[in-house]
Amino acid sequence: MSEPGAAKPQSVLFMCRQNAVRSPMAAALARHYFGRSVYVASAGVRPGELDPFATSALDEIGLDISRHRPQLLEDLEDLGFDLIVTLAPEAHHKALELTRSLAVDVEYWPTPDPTVETGNREQRMDAYRSVRDGLKERILKRLR
Repeated sequence: MSEPGAAKPQSVLFMCRQNAVRSPMAAALARHYFGRSVYVASAGVRPGELDPFATSALDEIGLDISRHRPQLLEDLEDLGFDLIVTLAPEAHHKALELTRSLAVDVEYWPTPDPTVETGNREQRMDAYRSVRDGLKERILKRLR
């Protein structure tokens, strides 16, 4: 967790397991609210495919991630981020490994995996909306 009054980072990497739901949602929200004032990227620790429910949840608030292509941490050319925000345990462990060789702050924001939700489409979408709204709140609070 960030310290109260922590400095606003200039660059942020959001990481989750597959860069298919949580981290691309977080990156899109951060870009939307902070535009050019913060460089934002996202990555995963395992290969994945963009989740259509994540696309729909952001589309509901006017954000388009349909062109997002999930990438692995290893795919990034530059790891010179001020802050890595991890959204899943596996991503957090990987980010902590990076701190052995990089001077980077790491924050863990435990975020539920909405892909495990069962039920009809609306029930599943509610899980994605909850993740979206929770990420929006945290991003606005941390990056403001």
